[in-house]
Amino acid sequence: MNTGMFITVEGPEGAGKTTIINMLANRLAEEGHQVLQTREPGGIGIAEQIRGVILDTNNTKMDPRTEALLYAAARRQHLVERVMPALEKGYLILCDRFIDSSLAYQGYARGLGMEEVFSINSFAIEGMMPELTLYFDIQPEEGLERINQHKGREVNRLDLENLNFHHQVRKGYFKLMELYPERIFRIDASKPIEEVYQQAERKLKEILNGKI
Repeated sequence: MNTGMFITVEGPEGAGKTTIINMLANRLAEEGHQVLQTREPGGIGIAEQIRGVILDTNNTKMDPRTEALLYAAARRQHLVERVMPALEKGYLILCDRFIDSSLAYQGYARGLGMEEVFSINSFAIEGMMPELTLYFDIQPEEGLERINQHKGREVNRLDLENLNFHHQVRKGYFKLMELYPERIFRIDASKPIEEVYQQAERKLKEILNGKI
């Protein structure tokens, strides 16, 4: 039975995406699904190298358009090298960030324009869009405080942005929810982790059961 699906997870800094995606991947694997857990930017060698450039705290002079192009380049390589082959084999793919991140961060918060950034990414993804996007929503103040309290988490260039930038990112995600209500499902990430996980699992199972 082919249950290949492309699911993405989105949210601002400190929303707890990585923790929940790990929990979802483990549960789905226990239930017999072929699961591929991956991330953007990164997931494969070339894209991880690009990730290093994008998130390097020394690269504060990076132009916003350069940043958007680098994300799109990493996304393209990740798709053709990892995501597309896995989908063809029937894998359920859980990807930490995808095109919505570029639209919210570079398109909206950086002020490049969502349509312009979508155009760049359209060339990269060739119509490949997720069937479901779980958006973990949290107030920027709370998310950044979580990061500050998280021992061992490496600080990246985006963490150095001011609070207003992170508020703009959240506004960008809300705009995306208006544009794609059939695809993006909001989850209240301020709740206790088990409750957040249950919200995510219920929606994911709903989509899976509708396809199987």
